Amino acid sequence: MPNPHDFHTPQPSYTQDELLRSSEGGYFGPGNAQLPAPPMLMMDRITEISMDGGAYGKGHIAGELDVTPSHWFFDCHFRGAPMMPASLGLDAMWQMIGYWLGWSGSPGKGRAIGVGDVECTGTIAPDTKRVRYEVAMRMVRRGKLVLGIADGRVLADGTCVFTAKDMRVGLTKAAD
Repeated sequence: MPNPHDFHTPQPSYTQDELLRSSEGGYFGPGNAQLPAPPMLMMDRITEISMDGGAYGKGHIAGELDVTPSHWFFDCHFRGAPMMPASLGLDAMWQMIGYWLGWSGSPGKGRAIGVGDVECTGTIAPDTKRVRYEVAMRMVRRGKLVLGIADGRVLADGTCVFTAKDMRVGLTKAAD
């Protein structure tokens, strides 16, 4: 009987349990893209994922995080004025780009390579209920190095608080 973690049939959305299984590795085949484990897993679910959606028609992915005042980052980021670090929003979107690359059939491990413009226009505080990450794939190259370039935004209870352009994630094989 094959191990259910060794292969995954792409779906249009994912539950928290499915994302946690992805963090164990092998979800897209041995040695391929996986999400980090908690507490660095920055989403509770992926609500949408496609090959042809998004602003550029080249694919998109959207995920959500249910925020509670007990999240680990509130205790250490600006004591007395807690907020979720913007860098964690960026990391969540990088995680999603790597996941999308694996989901869409490319082999290799995801690695954040860079980002262009980043703009923070608000904060995610302990009273925020839900964070939504929306990522639109702008370009995908599939060759020796698989590269995804995307734009994204982070919303706190429906209000955009963070945007990032030219986020780049590469998939590398174990020998690279």
